[in-house]
Amino acid sequence: MGELKVTQVRSAIGSKPKHRGTLRALGLGRVGRSHVLPDRPEVRGMIARVPHLIRVDEVDAKRPKSGDTP
Repeated sequence: MGELKVTQVRSAIGSKPKHRGTLRALGLGRVGRSHVLPDRPEVRGMIARVPHLIRVDEVDAKRPKSGDTP
């Protein structure tokens, strides 16, 4: 399984308390913040709750580690 980079693109001001809680559970809280999460069903469920507040990008599973040559 891969990873997902979740970025908050809209403010949670005026949104429902459950939506704000979901953002906090995703590791977000301010516009522009990003968090890399595992691509699992429970994370996908949280993402499905707040698609109007976030942007989701797939992260390549084979990211180069420090010291590796590309």
